[in-house]
Amino acid sequence: MLTQYLTVAGRGEHEIVIEKSRFISHIARVETEDAAQAFIQEIKKKHKDATHNCSAYMIGEQNQIQKALDDGEPSGTAGVPILEVLKKKELKDTAVVVTRYFGGIKLGAGGLIRAYSKATSEGINTTGVVIRKLMRVISTTVDYTWLGKLENELRSSIYQIKEIQYLDQVNILVYVEETQKETYTAWITELTNGQGHITEEEILYLEEEFA
Repeated sequence: MLTQYLTVAGRGEHEIVIEKSRFISHIARVETEDAAQAFIQEIKKKHKDATHNCSAYMIGEQNQIQKALDDGEPSGTAGVPILEVLKKKELKDTAVVVTRYFGGIKLGAGGLIRAYSKATSEGINTTGVVIRKLMRVISTTVDYTWLGKLENELRSSIYQIKEIQYLDQVNILVYVEETQKETYTAWITELTNGQGHITEEEILYLEEEFA
């Protein structure tokens, strides 16, 4: 599993007009090729009267699945420019469809490349990008005498408290980046003079807005 990666925040839509042609970008997060194809077909059905519905997607930890479709535009002027924006922005698990309603003015190959690139880039910016970080939930069980100190230290640290369970002893669950497990464990051990019982629990991705 990747320790972190970028993807789009969710679904989004954005429209620009170039030389009287409407370019509507549709953005979605997808984790499988089937999901990407379903999204493309959904947009094509919604905009079946459009001149073109060009698309691209990039899926997988190593971007193993990549596809670009020109949908009737001159070869290499639509799908590939969309895909290149995904690569430039380093986005994974992302599908884009750019719908074009022809406005009567031909743009030429260079103009089409710029138009589809711009529509894609602006659509992604409007939708938003998130960074997903691989986190481990680490549990620390201590006597209640340690609660005040540990909670204060944690709330002023880089670590995020998931939950505090008040049982026979207090159990503090914290999200820790997978790459920082050893550092965190050593820090907690020092804070509790070795009196905390530390265990690793579930692993999951948390996401936050990417500037």
